[in-house]
Amino acid sequence: MSYSFLVDTTLCTACRGCQVACKQWHNLPAEKTVNRGSHQNPEDLSFFTYKLVRMREEVVEGKLQWLYFPDQCRHCMEPPCRDTAGEPSAIFSDEASGAVIYTANTKGLDVKEIRESCPYDIPRESQDGTLAKCDMCLDRVENGLPPACVKTCPTGAMTFGPRLEILAKAKARLAEVQKKYPGAALLDPEEVRVIYLVAFKPELYHSSAVASRDSFHMTRMVALRRMLGPARALARRV
Repeated sequence: MSYSFLVDTTLCTACRGCQVACKQWHNLPAEKTVNRGSHQNPEDLSFFTYKLVRMREEVVEGKLQWLYFPDQCRHCMEPPCRDTAGEPSAIFSDEASGAVIYTANTKGLDVKEIRESCPYDIPRESQDGTLAKCDMCLDRVENGLPPACVKTCPTGAMTFGPRLEILAKAKARLAEVQKKYPGAALLDPEEVRVIYLVAFKPELYHSSAVASRDSFHMTRMVALRRMLGPARALARRV
């Protein structure tokens, strides 16, 4: 069964429970942080931080708005990172859940190219060149449990379930939110399994909140060139 998330940012209070739960479940170490004039910490995703609640203060239509965005891997339906890597033992899509999984075999691949192929700027690199990111808590999902971040969320901002059910819920919730915020939208719902609902323009939340329209096409062209590389080399020798 294929799964999806709905992340309703209009219900997020930036409690960061999801961020902490992710750390705890994956046994990830804390990172040293500093006061940067924002409640957001750490500053960005990293090899040890798979989930980060991004926080921005923006003036929208003359009113100050706190915008919260629990950032994580989108688990793309057709992941550009997987296609760019071209190595199933390193990056693959789990058939049952749809989760995009990274393994230790990402070490030694073209990390820069893989990172640049992600339309949402998600994968992060360790010092030895291994890549890591959210794994959808696949071990929990395989045992009938929701991802740790979803289980922890106290406001219902995050829900998880079969993809068709989540898509239907997302569309129904969008119609409800648009009564108050006419510009509300779902971000790339047909392309990703982690579907965000935002009340305002996505770029106000995060520069990589939504993929550019040509980003998936461009990264897939890179993957195609990679796959055709051996055939072209053979043709030149013939």
